[in-house]
Amino acid sequence: MATERELSDFLKSVEKRAFKRSVYHVRDEEAALDIVQDSMMKLAEHYGDKPLEELPMLFQRILSNCTLDWFRRQKTRNALFSNLADFESDPQEGTDFDLLESFLATDVSERVESAEDVTRRAQILREIETQIQALPARQREAFLMRYWEDMDVAETAAAMGCSEGSVKTHCFRAVQALSQALKAKGIDP
Repeated sequence: MATERELSDFLKSVEKRAFKRSVYHVRDEEAALDIVQDSMMKLAEHYGDKPLEELPMLFQRILSNCTLDWFRRQKTRNALFSNLADFESDPQEGTDFDLLESFLATDVSERVESAEDVTRRAQILREIETQIQALPARQREAFLMRYWEDMDVAETAAAMGCSEGSVKTHCFRAVQALSQALKAKGIDP
């Protein structure tokens, strides 16, 4: 059984990745924050007594379910409440993620870069992020769990509620689509 401290440490270790994953799915920072907080609360309330090694898979499944619930609520809300405000475009300022934080160099010699290199890398990362958002939902979910969350195929399949073969297929298609899209933009993956 996980202690309160272990549960707290686990939640701290997954919060940033879970938030970014949620933003990729819902494309709304406030909604993503709500989804992650709901997921963390549900994990603590219902599964806090589970062994520590079971928490990652449980959390990923809860996060997926909370995201699906959010989409269902949005669909229902949009069907019930359509007014002019729903059709206004909402400029989302500040939605740029600085994905460079995950690629910080550890060696001092690697940290010295020209402004051109830093700008080019930031542009490439933004393009990758855009292409990930453009993936179909199941491909994006499988891709993020496997390559962002470092979950194995079995864990991803359990979290997504599908077979391991489906996870492999979704990941393969996501990687192919990303590779083709990036090559079309002149970026060699």
